[in-house]
Order: sequence, then C-alpha cells, then structure tokens
Amino acid sequence: MNLKEIRIAIDGPASSGKSTVAKIIAKDFDIIYLDTGAMYRAATYVALSNELDDDFEKIITILKENPISFGTSSEGQLVYVGEVDVTHAIRQNDVTNAVSRISAIPEIRAYLVDAQREIASHGGIVMDGRDIGTVVLPDAELKIFLVASVEERAERRYKENLAKGILTDYEQLKFEIAERDRKDSTREVSPLKQADDAILIDTTGMGIAAVVSKIKSFVK
Repeated sequence: MNLKEIRIAIDGPASSGKSTVAKIIAKDFDIIYLDTGAMYRAATYVALSNELDDDFEKIITILKENPISFGTSSEGQLVYVGEVDVTHAIRQNDVTNAVSRISAIPEIRAYLVDAQREIASHGGIVMDGRDIGTVVLPDAELKIFLVASVEERAERRYKENLAKGILTDYEQLKFEIAERDRKDSTREVSPLKQADDAILIDTTGMGIAAVVSKIKSFVK
C-alpha cells in the first residue's frame, strides 16, 4: 500500500509517549498528524473558560462557531479555537484535571469523532488518542497500543511541565495519572481499551527513538 494512504492509530494512557511518537512518525513518513487529545483539551478549555460545566450543547455551539484547528511554528504544533491560540492554555493543570470528565460526555465525543473521521477519510494520517483503534478508526491499517508504568509516565509529565514553566508536584502527578487511567478505562462511552488487533508496546525504560524504530518496522 502507498504510505500516503495509510491510517495509523496509536492509543494508550496519559503520558505513554503517544503524541511524541506520532509526530515523529508523521514527519518521517510525510503524512498528517492529528492530535485528538488536543481536540478534547480544547473542548475542555471552552467548558472551563465559559463556566459551562457539563453543558454539552453550549460547548458544541461554541466549537461550531469557533472550530478547532491546527498550525505549526518553530516550536511545534499550535492549537486554535477559532482565532484564539490555546496551545499553552490547554496544557494547564485545570484543563488536564477536567479533560477526562468533559471527554466522557457522549455528545462531545460524537461531535469530535465525526470531525476526526472526516479528516482521516483521505488517508495518509497518524492519529493518537485513547479510542482511535477501537472507535474512531476501527479499520485502520496499523494499530499500536502504548503503555508504560505510572511512575515513568509521571516523571515524563513532570519534566514536560518543568520545561513549559508549569510547577507541579511529582507525587501529585502520579496520583492524577493513576486517577485518569481509572476514569478513562471505566467510562461508559469509548473507554481506553486495546483493540484486539493492536500491537502492544510497553515503553517503560525505552527511549523515544527505540519506540519510533519499532513502530516504523511495523509500518514497513
């Protein structure tokens, strides 16, 4: 198959390395990278900044009027809600701690899944999230499921936050990641789950280059 037509689904829990790996794969194979997690974070940002709580109708109305879009800069991917750059705002702790709740709302998921499928319909894409291989792209040509220990994922997030100037407590991060795992795995709609035909890769103790190399071997 032509790599310009392939659809790659990369799923896994928070901070398992999905986004980092997906971006490299997309760049190296010259295909599109779609950060679905950023889309759910953007919806959560809309809910919090407008004090909408779980009012999905108003959240979706705002997103229709101010669509989520992506851009690039020398620093990496940019995320917009309408004309507003929310790249850094969606990575703040308040959004991180609320995203599981907002993304579990069936109507929010349905709206964003439709948008994701439309983008992926032309192929040549790598998409990461929690339900890409099971719900969004169940017929993807390649499905990967990344996991890592809670301790290692907390350390990764801690270092990422420090680099962004976000002060966090390591032990609190461990608790929050474990709690998010629980919420994501037990929600009624599109729970975090490995697809039956997905390839499991435990990234604990693995460098990014090694993970990328392994996935590339499956792509080829």
